[in-house]
Amino acid sequence: MNTPRNKSHAVVGNCRTLLLLGGTLALAGFSSGCASQKALQSYQDEIMSLREERTQLKKDNRGLRMQVDSYGAALAEANAKLLEEPEVMEYPELDALGVDYGTRDGNMVISIPSEVTFDSGKAKLTANGQKALRAVAETLMADFGEGHYWIEGHTDSDPIKKSKWTSNRELSLARAMAVLGFMVDDCKIGDDTCVVAGHGQYSPIGTDSSRLSKAKNRRVEIVVRNDG
Repeated sequence: MNTPRNKSHAVVGNCRTLLLLGGTLALAGFSSGCASQKALQSYQDEIMSLREERTQLKKDNRGLRMQVDSYGAALAEANAKLLEEPEVMEYPELDALGVDYGTRDGNMVISIPSEVTFDSGKAKLTANGQKALRAVAETLMADFGEGHYWIEGHTDSDPIKKSKWTSNRELSLARAMAVLGFMVDDCKIGDDTCVVAGHGQYSPIGTDSSRLSKAKNRRVEIVVRNDG
């Protein structure tokens, strides 16, 4: 039989149990709320990261498209130039004499290496140089008789040390003048059809300091211009 005292103890015990249970539920709710907040923050951070990544990808994509467009334009321009370049005939007699030839900017260019035409540091034509120029003059008169001839001297970049020339430009001009004189006097090329220039070392075709590049740069070019 429950006495008032026992009932009082039972009520107190039940109250404690309810308080403990309520506290546990509240703590669980609080912990659950913290966990949800962290998950939400993590989700928001991930979304922000993905947005930044997407923005960067868009920028990269725009850059790549611009680069592709640039390459496409350059390729189209190169193809157009190739189509404009006239077909070059073969000249076995020039090949045999070590004379190079081709087209540049739509003009025929005949290039005679200085090793063929001149001794080192000199502007007097060698016997081989005269032979080569006779073949060049015959080619010009046969196939390019209506053109004007720009005779252009070139050197390498080595400074002059043991000759009378004060600069590479002066030497290149003297060599171009020697070619002009021989072609006019001995090969009957019209003097009024020729222009002479000395570029010195300032228009190289070999871009490094190797022996081969320097040899390529020492040359006299005859550029055939049909525009006068």
